[in-house]
Amino acid sequence: MPYALALGLTLLVEVPVYSVALPALGRVSAGRALTAALLVNCLTHPPLWWFLTSGFPSGAPATGTTSAAYPVVLLLSEAAVWLAEALLLRYGLGLRGPLPYALSLTANTASLLLGLLLVP
Repeated sequence: MPYALALGLTLLVEVPVYSVALPALGRVSAGRALTAALLVNCLTHPPLWWFLTSGFPSGAPATGTTSAAYPVVLLLSEAAVWLAEALLLRYGLGLRGPLPYALSLTANTASLLLGLLLVP
């Protein structure tokens, strides 16, 4: 999958999750929620993509590999993105408690599942 398509699908899934939930649950204005949704994805998606396509520890791309290690690498990478986005939401928007972690988990799980469904 080309990078632009992967980023577009990620934004298509995650931006609505953040844009709807943050104003409803986090008392964040709609404009700040949209900005935060775009910002967290633009900060985390490029490094994740780089790591999975060219930064795999063996030196070979992780994507497209039949290596048994790929699912583990993918899940650990997604976990890092989840935590990074949650922390960005927490400190960037001043959110407290489990909300930024739950929203990030929801948004990232949804986009990961869509990606897994679209890429065999």
